[in-house]
Amino acid sequence: MTAPSMRRASATVLALAFALALPGCSVGGDDGAGGSGDQRARPRASSPASDTSAPDGNGSGSPSPTGPADGEQTGKPPEGGEPKGGVPRPEEIDQKDADAVAEGTLTAMWTYDTAVDRGPHDAGVRTANAGWLTEKYTEQLRGHRSRSAPGAQWDTWAQHRAYTTVELTKTEDAAKPADTDTEAWRQWTVTTTPHGRDGWQRKPTAVVAYVHLVRAQADAAWRVAGVTVR
Repeated sequence: MTAPSMRRASATVLALAFALALPGCSVGGDDGAGGSGDQRARPRASSPASDTSAPDGNGSGSPSPTGPADGEQTGKPPEGGEPKGGVPRPEEIDQKDADAVAEGTLTAMWTYDTAVDRGPHDAGVRTANAGWLTEKYTEQLRGHRSRSAPGAQWDTWAQHRAYTTVELTKTEDAAKPADTDTEAWRQWTVTTTPHGRDGWQRKPTAVVAYVHLVRAQADAAWRVAGVTVR
């Protein structure tokens, strides 16, 4: 997949790897302060049907944070609290470093713990609540309501009280647009491995995540305006 082109577009495509990805949902041109601005064309995301990271119910694949939102019934109530190992927070890194913000956001988004989460979407909401994202992207993740339960893959993980560990490898395309004072793109390979508290484990799975970062001005903190996965 090539880097984002320089064509103008009216919205950022929001697409994450889970089989319950948001159909037709988009992230607008958030400038980091709740406003809108010009946008480059976004990387085209794979469809849920062809995404190799989508759960298949047989112990392979890795969900991503677009499952049921707060208040939905999934058959397993959360215990609450932080996921095992914890997740990074914006105040722990240099928020004027686009690499650090992208890395922290992806780590938080792909850190799941079935002992505290009702589904993958809880990781997305946790990321939004921590302050990694723009206002518009935060509202989208908080407001999403899935029409289905997390699925067989999540149920299998929950049986083992599984949690994930996340490894990131920077895999940027040389053709990606150059950073400006207020916009940046980053590309990482996100590798997740589920671990059961009973010793159960599955092989790691990986997706390529394209991160769109924005800020209001050159000396402001970066925020993530959208994540597209392949």
